Amino acid sequence: MPAKRKASEWNYEATVTQIEEILALIESGDMGLSEVFEQFGVAVEHLKQCESFLGDRRSQVDLLIETLATSDDAEAEF
Repeated sequence: MPAKRKASEWNYEATVTQIEEILALIESGDMGLSEVFEQFGVAVEHLKQCESFLGDRRSQVDLLIETLATSDDAEAEF
């Protein structure tokens, strides 16, 4: 596994790919139990990062939609 990336270098798609690779390794049955647990922990951390990223983006989209709706309401009053 590559070393942790800096936050500015973090990439959602690359992280999802890493999760998929970890799951494929686990499913292959070629790892010892301790390695499975270690890799599973890494995958869980990656999933948390993805969830946080998506939550932040959802909040941004909600704010943009709210701003647009407020703007449309203001224009309708004129």
